[in-house]
Amino acid sequence: MAFTSAAGHGNLPNGNFSSIIYSKKVQLAFRKSTVVGDITNSDYFGEIAAQGDTVKIIKEPEVSVSSYARGQTINAQDLDDEDFSLTVDKANYFAFKIDDIEEAHSHVNFMDMATNRAAFRLADQHDQEVLGYLSGYAQSALHANADGVNTTTNGTVAVATAGTDELLTTMKLNKGSFGNITTSSAGDHSIPIAARLPGATALPTAYASPAMVVARMARLLDQQQVDKAGRWIVVDPVFMEILRDEDSRLFNADFGESGGLRNGLTLNNFHGFRVYTSSNLPSVGTGSGTTGSANQNANYGAIVAGHDSAIATAEQINKTETYRDPDSFADIVRGMHLYGRKILRPEAIVTAKYNAA
Repeated sequence: MAFTSAAGHGNLPNGNFSSIIYSKKVQLAFRKSTVVGDITNSDYFGEIAAQGDTVKIIKEPEVSVSSYARGQTINAQDLDDEDFSLTVDKANYFAFKIDDIEEAHSHVNFMDMATNRAAFRLADQHDQEVLGYLSGYAQSALHANADGVNTTTNGTVAVATAGTDELLTTMKLNKGSFGNITTSSAGDHSIPIAARLPGATALPTAYASPAMVVARMARLLDQQQVDKAGRWIVVDPVFMEILRDEDSRLFNADFGESGGLRNGLTLNNFHGFRVYTSSNLPSVGTGSGTTGSANQNANYGAIVAGHDSAIATAEQINKTETYRDPDSFADIVRGMHLYGRKILRPEAIVTAKYNAA
């Protein structure tokens, strides 16, 4: 019996009449917001859902314009019919067993609860994998291990100059992208980030502010003529904290506060971006919270910005089914998610590796 008795009290000493009561309310685990559905397009979903595992996407041909002088011979250009492919090559599953006796004795519906949790896990893993792919990293399952650089191309690259991670080197920000940072670490190391307090007149020399990084991402997209409507950026909680420290006014109603999380949406408009916060972004080594202005090439985080048209996702199977276990008195519930994702416009994606300064 949990309730204590005074010394010498001997009435009903074993507490057998004090029964244990199990609550009918179950404590549910917290669920992360998923953002991939808000920042990707599903234009090719219908084409790949019906049959096959690959979609060939034809690119708009480039047409040259030449100067003309009266009477000169005109040379007609041969058009290229370039294409690239989106391949369905990712699959995740779950499977669990509910024993008949346990189900009969239980006062809560464990099958429904477990199925709901499993569906969230599938969505969460999809969100994490796609965000890693967008950022140029191969994410490990649920961040079980340090995430590494992605070296596997899905189908064929959309642009010939893209790397095996399908991204453009010119659209990747690191410490060397900010000339004001004069610390001794190499240029390809992560960007040390700190809040630049209001009233500062000189650029910092040991770090960049989060607003500076977001503004640079916007500039790179501008230089690629990416449409302003439909831009987004996904940052992790560490980056968002530093941004809030820099100027909390950004998060009130006058500055476009979204009024609460909606699929991770934190700000409706900052430098032209919809701002999302996610814990599913890549975290290399000990992650973005690793402080220090130098030698951060093993412990850092990544953020990514882009346009709604930059990446496509397509599902082929997303199902859950229940069947009897042939070897016991139990039901087995299993589900599978088969999908593909493809970077369509690498010029419309900007990434940045950073750590807290």
